Amino acid sequence: MAMTGGIQKRSLALFLLLVIAVAAALMVRWALAPPEPGIEIVDATGAARIATLSDMRHYTAIERRGSYQNQFGNWGGEGVYRGPLLRDLLDSEYSAVEVIAADGYRVIIERHRVEDLAYPIVLAYCVDGACVPDVADGFRIAVLPEDGGVSNAEYGADSAGSFWVRDVVRLVLE
Repeated sequence: MAMTGGIQKRSLALFLLLVIAVAAALMVRWALAPPEPGIEIVDATGAARIATLSDMRHYTAIERRGSYQNQFGNWGGEGVYRGPLLRDLLDSEYSAVEVIAADGYRVIIERHRVEDLAYPIVLAYCVDGACVPDVADGFRIAVLPEDGGVSNAEYGADSAGSFWVRDVVRLVLE
């Protein structure tokens, strides 16, 4: 009888050790899992929030072919982009948005451009069917008029391409 009680205690102890080991492994895996892709949005008061990919997918997305003209008159960025309107992600007052890329590139986009539905600006999370995090350039600002192309002349800029930002990590409202 004593042997049976000892075996049961040993079995219970081994079972508990197994449960603890599995739970510890799951907790380590959860702690080391990469965070969901997202960008930081800082309002004019300095308050920051993270807009995750899941958050962005809750907004109505635009999917269109797009390209831009650069300062030399060359065309680039040809692709099909999908994402929410930039203005939909901005939930507080602003006069301009500073878009900041992972490499430090920055551009300031005035509110009238953000609100211009003839040249809608999106924060693209998919390019040519591949979506973040599988897109090498990450989240991207793209200007997507109905006809797809944004020339310097029609956008009233020396380089329409300067408004297209790759690997966006932060939006700062001014």
